[in-house]
Amino acid sequence: MPFIEHVSDPDLERLALERVVPALLADGFCSVDGLLGHAAGDAALRHVTELHRAGALQDGRLAGSLPGVHRSRSIRGDQIAWVGGAERGGGDAIGFLLARIDKLVSVCASRLGSKKIRERSKAMVACYPGNGAGYVKHVDNPNRDGRCITCIYYLNKNWSAAHGGVLRIFPHLKRYVVDVEPLFDRLLFFWSDRRNPHEVQPSYANRYAITVWYFDAEERAEAKRRFRDLTASSLQTPSAADDITSL
Repeated sequence: MPFIEHVSDPDLERLALERVVPALLADGFCSVDGLLGHAAGDAALRHVTELHRAGALQDGRLAGSLPGVHRSRSIRGDQIAWVGGAERGGGDAIGFLLARIDKLVSVCASRLGSKKIRERSKAMVACYPGNGAGYVKHVDNPNRDGRCITCIYYLNKNWSAAHGGVLRIFPHLKRYVVDVEPLFDRLLFFWSDRRNPHEVQPSYANRYAITVWYFDAEERAEAKRRFRDLTASSLQTPSAADDITSL
C-alpha cells in the first residue's frame, strides 16, 4: 500500500490550501484543470491507451461481488487494470501523476477535520468503451471500508457533449446535482462516503480515467479487523472487505 510523501512544491501547496481544502469542506467535491500540463498528460494518455490496446483492461467488478460472479454491463460497463506507477513502458508517467496527487492530498490531510489520511490504493486505470457504457448511481464507500477521498484524473482530449460520459454527483441532502465532464488533464476530488452518490452517464467514445482512493487510517484498520473476524468465522466476505483486498 503506497504511503503519501511530504510536500515541498509551493504551487501544489497553494492549490491545496486555497482551492481543494475549502471546496471539500464546503461542498464535498472539487475539480482542478491543468494538473500535469500537455506533455506529462500526453505521456499518461499514451500509457493508458497502450494498456487498452494490449488487452490489459478487464471488466470491473461490482462492489461486494466475488470472483467468477457475472457482472451486469447494465450496471457497470467499464474495463479496468490496477497499476502501481512503476511499470515498464510508460508507468513512469502514471507514477508522476500519482506523486502530484499525493502531494496535494498530503497538504489537505491535516486540514480535513479528524481524518488521518496516510495511505492510498494503487491506481485504477479505466476505460468506458464508446458503446453507451456507464455506471449506475452508487457510493464508493457505503460500508465504512476506509476509503475517504476519491481522486479521478481524466485523459480525454477533444471531449464534447455528444460523447456523454459525464460524472454526475448527487450531493447528500442537496437539491442540485453536479455534472463533471471527463476533460483531459482534469482532476476531481470528492468524499468517498455516502455524502457523494454519483453515476457515470453513458459514454459514446472511449472514456479514459485513472482513479485512486485515499484511506482514513482508523476506519481502514477497523475494516481490516472486521474482515479478519469474518474470515476466521468462515462467513462470507462483505463488500467493504472485498474492496479493500482488491485494491
